[in-house]
Amino acid sequence: VGSIFTMAKLEKHHKSRDAFERLNWRNPLHWLATGFGSGLSPVAPGTFGTLAAIPFYWLMMDLPLSIYVAITAVAAIAGIWICQSATRAIGMEDHGGIVWDEFMGFGITMLLAPPGWLWIAIGFLLFRLFDIVKPWPICWFDRHVEGGLGIMLDDIVAGIFACLTLQLLAHFVLPL
Repeated sequence: VGSIFTMAKLEKHHKSRDAFERLNWRNPLHWLATGFGSGLSPVAPGTFGTLAAIPFYWLMMDLPLSIYVAITAVAAIAGIWICQSATRAIGMEDHGGIVWDEFMGFGITMLLAPPGWLWIAIGFLLFRLFDIVKPWPICWFDRHVEGGLGIMLDDIVAGIFACLTLQLLAHFVLPL
């Protein structure tokens, strides 16, 4: 049984590696889709994609709210096109290495977050929790919406859930 599991794991890893070979690394959309390469991790690419989003949040966190929201909204809408481009190139629907959606989900999570590394860590954990567990309606979007829109939508909703939870924690549970 152990060798069957190992063989299946190796086969999945090879398929994933082969999929990345189909990307055009001269195409900036493919770099964005893979989170500047963070999605190339053979284990937990979504987690590594979310970690890679932290420096981008750090650069944006002091922007006026209207600019932060505008940048995040434009990047999320563009993400539909970015993720669809990579999906077409790879030939697989919602490949784990496409992590632009994690960038946007984390950006949404951190909307109006209190300053400090504690809140970044809490936001990271909350977003990963909602993205992995996928409570309703996140799971519905994940199963029923395809293409670039589907890739983006479940993480946008996970980001909204994580943002609301973070705000509840910040204002009622851990007001610092």
